[in-house]
Amino acid sequence: MSIDINSLFHDLINALKLNLTGTELVSADEYLSKTRLENASGSGGEREHRILQPLWDLRLGREEYLRSPLFPVVLSVVFYFSFCTPFMIVDLFGRKWNWIQKFKIQNNLDVTWAQVYDTLSLTFWNHVLYILPAAIAQLVWTPPTPLPEIAPTLFEFIWQQVACLVIFDLQYYVWHWSHHRIRFLYKTIHGVHHRYHSPFCWVTQYLHPWELITVGFLTTTNSWFFNCHCLTTWSYMLLSIVVSVEAHIGFDFPFCMNNWFPFGLVGGAPKHDMHHLKPMTNFQPFFNHWDKLFNTFCPAMKAGGVKPPNLLEYERKQREAKKMN
Repeated sequence: MSIDINSLFHDLINALKLNLTGTELVSADEYLSKTRLENASGSGGEREHRILQPLWDLRLGREEYLRSPLFPVVLSVVFYFSFCTPFMIVDLFGRKWNWIQKFKIQNNLDVTWAQVYDTLSLTFWNHVLYILPAAIAQLVWTPPTPLPEIAPTLFEFIWQQVACLVIFDLQYYVWHWSHHRIRFLYKTIHGVHHRYHSPFCWVTQYLHPWELITVGFLTTTNSWFFNCHCLTTWSYMLLSIVVSVEAHIGFDFPFCMNNWFPFGLVGGAPKHDMHHLKPMTNFQPFFNHWDKLFNTFCPAMKAGGVKPPNLLEYERKQREAKKMN
């Protein structure tokens, strides 16, 4: 599930909203002047009491770049490739590193150079054919991003990102479920992502263009519900990339979120690996509650390919159900 197209939709649709609502379009200089006047209303005392203010003040002297409609695109693309690269190195060169391989979920399968080439090729063409034209369009039609003087509160910064993830989780559950249940949608669109039964990092964006566009649109529009500060939005973009890539790495490392979030809230790589093995289960991308509520949850294998008792029991019941049918 790729996120680096999100910023493109955010700016393009903002520009569209200006036209649809009949708002008068202004020049870039007029827009920036108006933004500066609005930002000047913040008090110095409020700035001093914001925990994130020192981080947000790092923007000073770099406003020209941060205001650019291309900044979120460059940020997300660079971050995605940078975050995936260490996992690719482990996949290709760490096959004999027992201290790493003991955490591999499907430990009977290796990632090959041919698979890396295949997944990166599709990712490259998706960027060239869809992300690049959208980036050029937003550069032409989208006004500079307003940069508030005051940082978001820490509470806003955290809860808004969590809320966006929770909303997207439900939206994608419905989309994902329907693209497995409706055969035409699976064969035409989502089946591309399932060409790999054992996911690895670059499978994250191994997507049909329609899925890439849908994921980007849903993720971006969710942040509109809360009128997020741009620092929150940028952080949410990166967090979404982290969570999405982590679900596809094929390893169950101790530092992965599913191992330190309480009550089994997060599925992580073990759950998504099981989805690629059993495609009619585990449709939620991040959490587990909707899968459990609608009986689409399947227990996951552990690091080292170990099947826990709940997975063995699940498979036993599935075999019995098939015999009865």
